[in-house]
Amino acid sequence: MRNVPLMRMHLRPAVALVIGALLLAPVLPASAIVGGAPDRGEHPYVGQLLFYVPNAVDSRFDDPGGWFNCTGTLIDANTVVTAGHCTYDVGLEGVAPKDPLLGGTDVWFSVSKAPDYSLLPPSSSFAPKRNNARYETWSALLDRSSQWSETESTFTHPEYVDSAFLLHDLGVVELSEPINRREYGTLPEVDYLDQYTGKARQRALFESVGYGLEGSGPKTSFGGDTRRKADRRLVSIKGAYGYRDIAVMFSHAGNSTTGGTCFGDSGGPTFDISSPEIADDNVIVAVTSFGLNYNCNASGSYRIDQPDDLAFLADPAASYDS
Repeated sequence: MRNVPLMRMHLRPAVALVIGALLLAPVLPASAIVGGAPDRGEHPYVGQLLFYVPNAVDSRFDDPGGWFNCTGTLIDANTVVTAGHCTYDVGLEGVAPKDPLLGGTDVWFSVSKAPDYSLLPPSSSFAPKRNNARYETWSALLDRSSQWSETESTFTHPEYVDSAFLLHDLGVVELSEPINRREYGTLPEVDYLDQYTGKARQRALFESVGYGLEGSGPKTSFGGDTRRKADRRLVSIKGAYGYRDIAVMFSHAGNSTTGGTCFGDSGGPTFDISSPEIADDNVIVAVTSFGLNYNCNASGSYRIDQPDDLAFLADPAASYDS
């Protein structure tokens, strides 16, 4: 069984290439909502990340540099919570940062229900020798766009290791300018999910939100780039490989649930909606992290209610000063 990060390259022709590369890894990052329903404005503080990784390989180009999508949640006007594999090694004005864990600025964030990509010339117009020109063109257009917000800095959990990403798969994006909303996502209390062990798990209900694919297979994919949601049940807080206090598994369909996550949903929130009162608090219990296969019918999330995670989220920059 393999775990894959649920992250995906934006352009459709690139999806198969990214998935092929992930086959070499022991774990696969995660992506989009499978099944579910359109969000219809229910979570206006959840948005899509578009980011550039200078060291990533795009097989269409002779030189390195790749663009990817993830999902993230505003917890205040300037702060986006996402997955660590969505902030790791992000570019700093087009070049790799000195420390892959922090400092990247090549991230753009949109809270539109369906972000506009028509402003970006197709990658095919730059391939195979003009990858740097693609970065210069795309970044300039994104900077000028009123729909995409620029980033001041990125922070990845200080204990994150990319080759074992699900262990500390948590990241923060600090925006250059505020995105004002009447409400935002909120952080859980320490060990929040532990209240749903035993019989209490049967009454718990959760909702995942993301911009990922609506379906995926080894050679096919469809949907994506629109904000969708899915109601889910808690399956296990032991998660994959027995990481009890790290990985958490939610259902994908059936038993009064509506769907699951897929590629592109990485970093997206899962909220506790066990009652109307709880749902009103917008409590993020986990971020989408990985999938167990390429068919998007089983995936896991990284729970963010552990002391080290909450300390990091409280002051990401200070996490590197100690």
